[in-house]
Amino acid sequence: MGVNWPDSTGHHWWTTLENNFVLEASEDEYSGVVVDADRLPADGAAFARSLAASLSYWQSVGKKGVWLKLPVDRSEFVPIAVKEGFKYHHAEEAYLMLTYWIPDEPSLLPANASHQVGVGGFVINDQMEVVLVVQEKYRGWALDGVWKLPTGFIQESEEIYTGAIREVQEETGVDTEFVDVVAFRHAHNVAFQKSDLFFICMLRPLSSAIKIDETEIQAAKWMPLEEFVKQPFIQEDHMFQKIMDICIQRLRKCYCGLTAHNVVSKFDGRQSTLYYNVGEPEDVNCDAA
Repeated sequence: MGVNWPDSTGHHWWTTLENNFVLEASEDEYSGVVVDADRLPADGAAFARSLAASLSYWQSVGKKGVWLKLPVDRSEFVPIAVKEGFKYHHAEEAYLMLTYWIPDEPSLLPANASHQVGVGGFVINDQMEVVLVVQEKYRGWALDGVWKLPTGFIQESEEIYTGAIREVQEETGVDTEFVDVVAFRHAHNVAFQKSDLFFICMLRPLSSAIKIDETEIQAAKWMPLEEFVKQPFIQEDHMFQKIMDICIQRLRKCYCGLTAHNVVSKFDGRQSTLYYNVGEPEDVNCDAA
């Protein structure tokens, strides 16, 4: 018979009165458990006994999903968990996450992330109409000689707009501020068969001196907007041509992008960023309204 009690964070930890067979775990908000990766048994035999006992106990008390995070120094536990019926969920450099759905019904546990998110910074000095462009050091043949916008992937727990600002600064050394998201693309079956979301952010330069990241960037410069747009790479590609048309309309204040607003939802009580079009006449960045 198991007992539980709250720890200092408000979570509940399970153990058994006899032999401590049940793995220590916290309760999640969906009637599941998250095994504490820092309190796993020291050897495989003890882990196997505890895991079998834990699944039996969690089933008896009505638990549903089980999240089992195994650090790399416990990699010998992976085949033991798989033999018990755990499924691979995702892997990072320092751990492997596995899951187990207890009820005899289709699993409701969320799948691993199905997409990657990229950002591109359209950094333009609107007084001189010059745009910040780069040539990547490692590029495919299709990008030979092409000047493109600074781009990259956002990091874990990073906002879209801060990711764009960071990528521009890392690649070119130019500091910027976010104006708005002017467009985004959604493609499927890209890297590792994942969907790809790519956001074009209009950024206002706060500095002009260029200092490239020589590990990634071959060259960077301020290029006249007209010259940038006339590149065959853009003129011969319908998508890139459309993106530049939108960016130019935004520059002319004939199009309004999506600005970032911090909001809190009663659903989870967390702060998040909602992107939407203000569209008010007094918006100095946009006259389209």
